[in-house]
Amino acid sequence: MMDTQAVLNYLQNLQAKIVEALELVDGKNFLQDSWQRPEGGGGTSCLLEEGHVFERAGVGFSHVLGSKLPPSASAAHPEAAGRAWEAMGVSLVFHPRNPYIPTVHMNVRFFVAKSPNSTQADIWWFGGGMDLTPYYGFAEDAEHFHRTNKTALDAFNLSYYPKFKKECDEYFYLKHRKEPRGIGGIFFDDFNELGFEKSFAMQRAVGDSFLNAYLPIVQRRKDTPYGERERDFQAYRRGRYVEFNLVYDRGTLFGLQSNGRTESILLSMPPIVKWRYDWKPEANSAEAKLYTDFLVDKNWLDLVN
Repeated sequence: MMDTQAVLNYLQNLQAKIVEALELVDGKNFLQDSWQRPEGGGGTSCLLEEGHVFERAGVGFSHVLGSKLPPSASAAHPEAAGRAWEAMGVSLVFHPRNPYIPTVHMNVRFFVAKSPNSTQADIWWFGGGMDLTPYYGFAEDAEHFHRTNKTALDAFNLSYYPKFKKECDEYFYLKHRKEPRGIGGIFFDDFNELGFEKSFAMQRAVGDSFLNAYLPIVQRRKDTPYGERERDFQAYRRGRYVEFNLVYDRGTLFGLQSNGRTESILLSMPPIVKWRYDWKPEANSAEAKLYTDFLVDKNWLDLVN
């Protein structure tokens, strides 16, 4: 039996747990901004800016309702077009100050398209995942991130990690650049195949594994010395992040099409970004290594034993 309140409680607790952990790592507190949406629902946006470790870190919780499904959702679910809907989720993006720490994104969400009458059932699904976007890549970091993802999913089905890794690689791909956004992770959407209880349990396993997937990498890299060259490359690569979010990201499109709160939707944007015309890294440089060794299709779990 579907329990929307249990999902809501879990997501709010997850946001609080992640914010608390990040405050301990950074030493600076998040701003917490609760908001209401005129069409129905609301949320809480937690933002850390100009921190010691994170230049910008956002953890958003939203629970929004509407009377008619937006095009970004109904395109994939024509059977749900015109239905009232309810969506809830936690979404985060952390942009570190040190270029040797990767940017990370995580999202877990639940969606219900309400039954218009007693003869039809509600249409519901879970979605989510996480992906890592390094500026200077380390194989052991990529392996740790992917290993943690795999461990979270293996308890449910051994086929899920390779399947969701592939979906992540395909989704977080900038077609106009012909390059992936980063080294991937896992991504799933429209997930309900295990029934409500087990599908919800799988989503919890993903959400609960995030801190273990990311914080050991932060601790490993946060004191690595860097200079203006590394910061400059970080700002240039952040431009790819902006391009993806504004051109392809379904969450951004859904938020804007459903009259969501713009400040919260664009919480994921990095604070400092640069673009250059037709820039190429120096051959055999540390920057070139990102393109040749990390922005490629790879099974990261085969690399480090």
